[in-house]
Amino acid sequence: AQLLDEVCRFANVMMGLGLRRGDRVAIYMPMIPELPVAMLACTRIGVAHSVIFGGFSPDSIVDRCEDAEARLIVTADAGYRRGEPSALKVNVDAALEMGAASVEHVVVVNRCDTEVTMLDGRDLWWHDVVAEASPDCPAEPMDAEQLLYLLYTSGTTAKPKGIMHTTGGYLTQVAYTHRYTFDLRPEKDVYWCAADIGWVTGHSYIVYGPLANGCTSVMYEGTPDTPVLGARSGDRGEWPKDRLWDIIQRYGVTQLYTAPTAIRTFMKWGEAEPSAYDLSSLRVLGTVGEPINPEAWIWYHENIGGGSCPIVDTWWKTETGGHMISPLPGVTTTKPGSACQTIPGVFAELVDDAGQPVPRGGGYLTITRPWPGMLRGIWGDPERYMETYWTRFAGRYFTGDGAKIDEDDLIFIVLDNLPEFVAALRDVDRCELALEDGVLQMVAEVAHGLVDLTQPLGVADVVTDEIGVPHG
Repeated sequence: AQLLDEVCRFANVMMGLGLRRGDRVAIYMPMIPELPVAMLACTRIGVAHSVIFGGFSPDSIVDRCEDAEARLIVTADAGYRRGEPSALKVNVDAALEMGAASVEHVVVVNRCDTEVTMLDGRDLWWHDVVAEASPDCPAEPMDAEQLLYLLYTSGTTAKPKGIMHTTGGYLTQVAYTHRYTFDLRPEKDVYWCAADIGWVTGHSYIVYGPLANGCTSVMYEGTPDTPVLGARSGDRGEWPKDRLWDIIQRYGVTQLYTAPTAIRTFMKWGEAEPSAYDLSSLRVLGTVGEPINPEAWIWYHENIGGGSCPIVDTWWKTETGGHMISPLPGVTTTKPGSACQTIPGVFAELVDDAGQPVPRGGGYLTITRPWPGMLRGIWGDPERYMETYWTRFAGRYFTGDGAKIDEDDLIFIVLDNLPEFVAALRDVDRCELALEDGVLQMVAEVAHGLVDLTQPLGVADVVTDEIGVPHG
């Protein structure tokens, strides 16, 4: 009831600012409850949201707001990172000085009580406008194909791609996959996706999937190497790196969903800290964001799952909306490093350069039939949509990834889309923003020079793993 009241209040705030069905709103916030509240308020009145990851620069805010013609930005003064405020409102101010003329208002959550500039007539405090709003806001009826949200990926050109997801099919896929991939028991489970809502993982498996299934969920603002307040003494480098394990023990988390790069970071930190906590509440472990190497899979299974939790290594993308290839707990016989097989209702094939099916060995990963959560287009650029996804192999959706099928008919993702990974570097503002999300962790490591993109990627590093990538 409290969440519904907050959502309705902010929906009424937006309508009071003149926003109506079909408009777009940009959201640039830390991992605080007001973030999903703002998303769900948009959904309630038919306004499409565009969430911008809080580590992105003013340039990225401008690009996304201008492309979507956003009328409102919802942000915060700052968010907490490693125990200290990390400014956000100042980036919005800088972006609006550069462009994004469509933005009429900025609503600001006072998260860290830092000093910010508030422009009369444009900027509004969340606590002021929400306090005056009614908690009664009937939901706007939506067609199944009504635009739900835009989420921008970096793409391979200077212009990011606004991936379009619609209401009916997307919600169907995320609710279905969240329930069955994680063997969800909503009446008693405490589920935790340790990603950031700024990425599609957070959209699908922090906000929409868990709430559609009525699941108790954990949200965390910060990094795994930021301990509780009482443990933050002395040199920061000597602080305990146990925050995830503390949260799992404290709340009795039953499912943990995180990134392989985070797991490799935990390996680097050692086994002492997780072994000091009671992690026996965990039933299912998940991985997301990149392929997981067998060594990390085994470490995760033994040290976090106690040797008994099934691991669901999920393959999917911003464009797919939800899981596409994944084991199902208690059903699939798993193999370390493999995403295993397509989920029921998804049909994939590997093909060679000529588009011919490859039953064994390596090839390009394609999807052969439509699926509920598939992207409906690239905002404002239908030609780019067709060229990017549908022209490489006639009659097939090209994922941009390579994979191989082994002798047991299990699928191994061998290369995520490197061009988009490299292009993401343009958007990173603070390279240490790494540990909640596998993709950004890898971006941060490239930016710090740990990976040389002029050479084949074979970096012998416990964090990044060894990834063989052709180049030229």
